[in-house]
Amino acid sequence: MFLDYFALGVIFFVAIIIFYGVIVIHDIPYEIAKKRNHPQQDALHVAGWVSLFTLHAIWPFLWIWATLYREDRGWGFSSVVERELALEGEVKQLNETVAQLELRLQSIERSGEKPVIAAEVQTDVGEHTTSKTEV
Repeated sequence: MFLDYFALGVIFFVAIIIFYGVIVIHDIPYEIAKKRNHPQQDALHVAGWVSLFTLHAIWPFLWIWATLYREDRGWGFSSVVERELALEGEVKQLNETVAQLELRLQSIERSGEKPVIAAEVQTDVGEHTTSKTEV
């Protein structure tokens, strides 16, 4: 009879440990978000509770969502955006240069002059020299 009560106590103890263990596990993404000062940590906390009802099916996505943000670098895309904007500016400048050269070439072709080509040569020292060559 004593062993029956002891076994019942062990079953209740294990059930309580499993219950609290599941709650602690579901809160891991929120704890990560809190540590990283995530701007959406409240949403992660609520989504963690929702994941309890979905049997933790969305829990891996919450983990990823929580770990994507870091306070020192944000979402990690700012350097990519800055580089893209710099390249966009370079492309615009190159397009303008090509358009100017095309206009210049058209005017030269209309006037019948021989085009003068400026060749730019860069030396090891970094100096630029320009020489003009007639074609």
